[in-house]
Amino acid sequence: MKLDFWQVSRDPVEKVVALIARRVQGEGERLLVVAADPAKRAVIARELWQAGPESFLANGEAEAAGAERQPILLSADCDPANGASHLIIADGQFRETEGFARVFLLFTPDAAPAARAAWRAQDGRSDVTRAYFEQQDGRWVKKG
Repeated sequence: MKLDFWQVSRDPVEKVVALIARRVQGEGERLLVVAADPAKRAVIARELWQAGPESFLANGEAEAAGAERQPILLSADCDPANGASHLIIADGQFRETEGFARVFLLFTPDAAPAARAAWRAQDGRSDVTRAYFEQQDGRWVKKG
């Protein structure tokens, strides 16, 4: 599993989710976006739908009918009812991520201590490849 830690410092989380979602869909993959707070998921959903008429990113809530057909599914937990291979943890709270090919943990600077703990918890795992990204001058830069 590829595990990416993205420290969000400039753009709002929902913009970063949309950026990653476009890339994931461009690879022909399905995505699960997890955030415990329903209000946060609603903001993310609006951002995905408002990306523009040619580039909107169809999505739906895990509790809704037809969830298994959604290319992007929003949920409070890590159950990929849509068969997602990619996971974005949008609320900075690391969760069990077994079964995903790639996981993105988005966290703000104030959540950095918890992200560091999640990073260290992966030490010694041969099945996990970690990377750390941060925003610099409006771009995402891989730091480790």
